[in-house]
Amino acid sequence: MATLKNIALEANVSLATVSRVLNEDPTLSVKAETKKRIFEIADKLDYKISSSRKTASNKKQHHFLALYNYKQDAEVKDPYYLSIRHGIENQCEKMNIGLINCYESKIQTNSRQVSGILLVGRMTKEVIEQAKKLTSNICFVNYTDHSELYDSVDIDLARISKEITNFFINQGYERIGFIGGQYDSRTPDLREIAFAEYGHLKNVVSEQDIYRGEFSSSSGYNLANQMLKSGNYPKAIFIASDSIAIGVLRAIHEHGLSIPDDIAMISINDCPTAKFTFPSLSTVRIHSELMGTQSVNLLIEKSRDARSIPLRVYVPSELKLRDTTK
Repeated sequence: MATLKNIALEANVSLATVSRVLNEDPTLSVKAETKKRIFEIADKLDYKISSSRKTASNKKQHHFLALYNYKQDAEVKDPYYLSIRHGIENQCEKMNIGLINCYESKIQTNSRQVSGILLVGRMTKEVIEQAKKLTSNICFVNYTDHSELYDSVDIDLARISKEITNFFINQGYERIGFIGGQYDSRTPDLREIAFAEYGHLKNVVSEQDIYRGEFSSSSGYNLANQMLKSGNYPKAIFIASDSIAIGVLRAIHEHGLSIPDDIAMISINDCPTAKFTFPSLSTVRIHSELMGTQSVNLLIEKSRDARSIPLRVYVPSELKLRDTTK
């Protein structure tokens, strides 16, 4: 009967590599052709997983808790959040991992079986301390807490804010506005902070042109109406999310203004409807589902390797220019 050692010798790779490839370890970094060769050799040698290993593979090795800092209906208002959860759930299902979802930063389990916790969004110190009591295997998602020695999967919102500001400056705009949201009244959004600081440095931003509400289309609509009714508004706007931007689009249309001739705008997320709005949204594509996937992989890898050094993973973004910019 063929063994892993037989496959490793013929494929000229390590025994560990063969084992991880055949068990579809998502954290393994190996060339596609190497994976293909290992599977072909295993098939040729008629390698079989023993019944005991099959039984073991069906048993859940991990039980993760995903703790979201927002209400579940936020996923309806903004598909960005829904995409993160899908990434987490799909990867947990793929890796046969038990998963509990909890919202509004409320840990609704006393499970002693929790082997990893995903903290999605910014959490209070009290919530983090509560999570620590369940496990030390913790990963922040869509947020990075540099004061904590835990992994994180995030996006560089400060860099994105500067990129959008520079784009408008390079197009000749001397006044740029911001329409955004807040998770709670005590916590300013990083997009707004970075935009305001960099915009003031470049002398293109003033406090009167910064509008904040919720991360929803209705909030964007109301804030845009407030801005337009003043009669004195910027001709370029940075919008914190596509969901907010959809409401802003409607308000601008109702005021009889032309986009991008009268007002240009760029938002963030590149949700599925962004290319189908009228006009289609110029936006920054965020691979939010990948954030969820990679956070699960980090918990698995840290648990497996007993790694003590925290990793900071930043998912890349892409500026997608469409019809709301010149």
